[in-house]
Amino acid sequence: MTYLWIKSLHVLFVMAWVAAVFYLPRILVNIAEAGAEPAVKARLELMGLRLYRFGHAMFGMAFLFGLTLWLGWHVFPSALPHWGEMGWLHAKLGLVLLLLIYYTWTGRLVKRSAKGGALPPSRTLRLMNELPVFILLGIIFLVIAKPF
Repeated sequence: MTYLWIKSLHVLFVMAWVAAVFYLPRILVNIAEAGAEPAVKARLELMGLRLYRFGHAMFGMAFLFGLTLWLGWHVFPSALPHWGEMGWLHAKLGLVLLLLIYYTWTGRLVKRSAKGGALPPSRTLRLMNELPVFILLGIIFLVIAKPF
């Protein structure tokens, strides 16, 4: 039963982090399109910085609960479900790392903008806004199908 609670908390914090991963690039698009409205731009940058900190906290909690699951699987292998080969887990973690790199990049763009730096064009930001959807789709497929 403890396993299911830990897994549920892991999924909850992953969902909160992914919400930040999806919304932070959208804030960047709005900052880039704010143009000559400094009050709007400042408000969006503040929102982006707060969301970035929130996302880091959610990732940290998701990581801790995920690590607990992984350690539990190694310490008590007979008490937890056996998933066979674990290649899918390595692929999933690779995609999570890619998503974390993307999230860090978007956070640095928000910080750059808040310091008066330039952002990429809004068209580029709009295209980059779609990238995490495809990465998350791969993660979900690997977790559900466990293909290898």
